[in-house]
Amino acid sequence: MSIASARKVSAARPATKKVAPKAKKQVAERTAEIISGLFPEMSSGARATHKHFATFLTVVSALGFLTLLGINTLLAQDAFTLSNLKIEAKAVADQRDAINRSIDSYAAPERLAAAATALGMRPSETPVFLDLTPPASGVTNG
Repeated sequence: MSIASARKVSAARPATKKVAPKAKKQVAERTAEIISGLFPEMSSGARATHKHFATFLTVVSALGFLTLLGINTLLAQDAFTLSNLKIEAKAVADQRDAINRSIDSYAAPERLAAAATALGMRPSETPVFLDLTPPASGVTNG
């Protein structure tokens, strides 16, 4: 290659270098637009702030606390009801024991004898007893 032709080639290169930075800038801008288009637009209204998140956590915590408080109150009510029922059951058992003691006092032999005498009854002079043993017979089954 001759020197004259080399100068022509080297003279032609700077012309493409001046065009290349502008083209690279356009390609970079277009690439940035495409990449930013892949991600959703975040406006200031749609962005959650720390204040809103803290408010959300406070509301959720308060609702959880109130739910636990309600459950605890219901359990405490059941405990009071159970305690009252145990007291009533003890009172009923005491009344039943008192009635049984009263019945036993009326069924005592001395008391029955006194009640019979008051009605004009008198003791038997010749008591009769039943013999419930089977008679011994010579007859056998078989």
